[in-house]
Amino acid sequence: MNKFISLEHGAGGRKSWELIKNLRRILKFTGSWENISDDGAVFALGKEKLVFTTDSFIIDPLFFPGGDIGKIAICGTINDLVVMGAKPIGISLAMVIEEGFPEEDFERIISSINKISQETKIPIVTGDTKVTNKGKIDKIEITTAGIGLAKRIIDNSGLKPGDKIITSGDLGTHGVVILAKRFNYQTKLKSDSQSIFEEIQSILKYLTAAKDPTRGGLAANIVEMAEKGRVKIVLEEEKIPFKKETLALTSLLGIDPFTLPSEGRFIAGVRGRYALKAVKILQKFNKEATIIGEVKKGRRVFLKTKIGSLKPILMPEGKLIPRIC
Repeated sequence: MNKFISLEHGAGGRKSWELIKNLRRILKFTGSWENISDDGAVFALGKEKLVFTTDSFIIDPLFFPGGDIGKIAICGTINDLVVMGAKPIGISLAMVIEEGFPEEDFERIISSINKISQETKIPIVTGDTKVTNKGKIDKIEITTAGIGLAKRIIDNSGLKPGDKIITSGDLGTHGVVILAKRFNYQTKLKSDSQSIFEEIQSILKYLTAAKDPTRGGLAANIVEMAEKGRVKIVLEEEKIPFKKETLALTSLLGIDPFTLPSEGRFIAGVRGRYALKAVKILQKFNKEATIIGEVKKGRRVFLKTKIGSLKPILMPEGKLIPRIC
């Protein structure tokens, strides 16, 4: 029986993992590259490491409170390098544009990319554009790739029992902003889309693992960290900083807030003795940075509920809503 690719394969959940594993069964040759299953691949360059990452972006709507497709494209690639411990040094930008796409919107998107590039001092150094027939794609697709240099790699398998799990701020806000825009709900929330370079650099020496919880949200990314580290993680429900509006809207729509993406936040493991210090530093950037859990011996991820029971957190299945990249 023929098998077909579905939207679930690119949603950031279990199906996405399966698709990547299937690709790797075919694309076996990796040369001298390491960390090929992390946010970026790593190549040794003397005393430093070169980190290389790439990502493609589609989103509906293209413009939303706090950002647009251009902003999440450049920030997404910067952040994938940063959570590996790298300092980004160059970004490529490739775009496939539908015939008839408004030039005003195109320039607005490029201006967003330029603004982040200027603010972070990370240049756009190469790229490509293609225009395709009307109806062949949905308005515009953006692919960005980036390279960076690191003295120490932060990989997703670095968690150890005794580590604390921290977040750099409120979670899922980007996802709920996209939902509100699609369903025409009124909210004062803005997307959390931003570069996390300065925040990561400020506590880099304390990190044992880090992820930016984009597709699949907190659930998919914390499960990935636990599986790669072969550890057990217990998160505390009362300490996870979801905004009230986020919880209200997800409850109304029947969506799990743990699967909502963030585009300018990170979750990380920190050695227990440094956790409070790391959070205090992060709170200079975002007052909602906090410790949300602990790493223990064992396997799987659990949520300690407000009444004290342990509820398993699983890799998301099926189509994840909203589709953000």
